[in-house]
Amino acid sequence: MALILCLETTTTNCSVALSRDGNVIALKEDMGLNYSHAERLHQYIDAVLAEANLTKQDLDGVAVSKGPGSYTGLRIGVSSAKGLCFALEIPLIATNTLKALAMQADISDVQTIIPVLDARRMEVYSAIFDTEFKELRGIEAQIIEEDSFQEQLTNGKCLFIGNGAEKLKGILNHTNAHFATEALPSAREMAHLAEAKHKISDIEDVAYFEPFYLKDFLVTKSKK
Repeated sequence: MALILCLETTTTNCSVALSRDGNVIALKEDMGLNYSHAERLHQYIDAVLAEANLTKQDLDGVAVSKGPGSYTGLRIGVSSAKGLCFALEIPLIATNTLKALAMQADISDVQTIIPVLDARRMEVYSAIFDTEFKELRGIEAQIIEEDSFQEQLTNGKCLFIGNGAEKLKGILNHTNAHFATEALPSAREMAHLAEAKHKISDIEDVAYFEPFYLKDFLVTKSKK
């Protein structure tokens, strides 16, 4: 059973989880409005290990949320993960930030889950998943317009989840649009994804791995 340290730093939520066999055994996070990663990330790493009565030498791997998200947050998380992996000579695992966010969704009454992270102005990072968390459309950066996501909304109820959902809430006027605006990516949902990758040795090159910044935005043409 793998013991994996999971680091999530793509948004203001500085989140650290310790998982064994895909199950979270310790979690520490701060969902404040400000970025505190530089000050708190290593404190939280020490805290979850202490809670589980374990040390860094017990770890079988380190997982990091690969993005997209805050440039500074991503750099801090990835640098910390790589440093631990170098020092301990253990695997580095990168998990899909938006898939982990989608896994927070209440799927009881929706057909489609659309995790959305705030980027800037009227822009978001998004992906599209079904209720089994199968990816229907990969991660894109896009400018939000009134006709965004019309295909998905026409086909059934959609849950927009993440801090980018607040922007959509004011623009998408559709009965099938539902919003979970308070959700932020958390290391809790990373545990299952990291364990699955560890089992098949789907790991990163510690020396060359870089976060997924996704800087380019797509401008969609209005159908009006």
